[in-house]
Amino acid sequence: MAQAQPDQLSSAHRLEWRRVLTDYLGMAVALGALIAVFSLSTEHFFSATTFRTIANQIPAAVLIATGMTLVLIMAEIDLSVGSVLGLCSAVLGVALTRWNWPAWAALLAALGAGLVCGAFNGIVSQAWRLPSFIVTLGMLEMARGGAHAVTNSQTQYIGPAIDWITSTELAGFSLPFVLAVLMVVVGQLVLTRTVFGRYLVAIGTNEEAVRLSGINPRPIKQVVFVLAGLLVALAAIIDTARFQSANPNAGIGFELQAIAAAVIGGTSLMGGRGSVVSTFFGVLIIAVLNSGLAAVGAKDEMKRLVTGAVIVVAVVVDQYRQQLARRTA
Repeated sequence: MAQAQPDQLSSAHRLEWRRVLTDYLGMAVALGALIAVFSLSTEHFFSATTFRTIANQIPAAVLIATGMTLVLIMAEIDLSVGSVLGLCSAVLGVALTRWNWPAWAALLAALGAGLVCGAFNGIVSQAWRLPSFIVTLGMLEMARGGAHAVTNSQTQYIGPAIDWITSTELAGFSLPFVLAVLMVVVGQLVLTRTVFGRYLVAIGTNEEAVRLSGINPRPIKQVVFVLAGLLVALAAIIDTARFQSANPNAGIGFELQAIAAAVIGGTSLMGGRGSVVSTFFGVLIIAVLNSGLAAVGAKDEMKRLVTGAVIVVAVVVDQYRQQLARRTA
């Protein structure tokens, strides 16, 4: 009997790794198919310039989607990420231009704004057991209002004060892209190789069972919301450095992009299942799709229509995949 348990665990691990590799392979094939279609449709798409442009565009989306994935896995949601990005960007811009703070202090202020917003979402939703949908919807409005109040509804042009963030390269890749990839790796390791990550999955699967086992899910959820806020602040810093300006309207719609990337990557909106690496593939698929449609001359409304259709198809395919997995289990 003692010999059978390790064998069973080994078999379970092999099945899990096989499922994960299959998921990643499917995402990679879908991404490759998109690149092939657009490369055949226009002669200018398949080029180093196109891929470099995509790599420079996605770091903020990757960071926000990483935080969103962790939130969704524990069966919560954060609708405030776009507005919090606008607020963090506004704080950074005003600190540099009006308050004349040194760059390091302004960057810390932006990170602090993201941390406070994330802490507010986590503490309020858990202390009063309110749906995170409602709390973060309120934060969406408050953060956007704060961004306009701080900037007097005016774009703050910061010039090259922090352009080193986006101009610095490591091994041929921009610093923000390297940072985003690093965060994906760290996020995946935390999710799959730590007790904290297992708690997230367990909470999303059955929170009451976790509570009955003697684990308090509230502080765990609060920490995840804080992490999501900090990742949004990092995204705001990258976007502000990239555009050399802080726009109080920055980040509008980012919450939908982050949720879409996570869903395309197979993260369940009901909680209990998700992968940061798959979400990264989801961000890449959306970015390639938008760039490819722009390259073939598609209008903005057509790009949104196609992107929405891809999201729906991804959810339907994922549902069939789950049903097949349950039947073969």
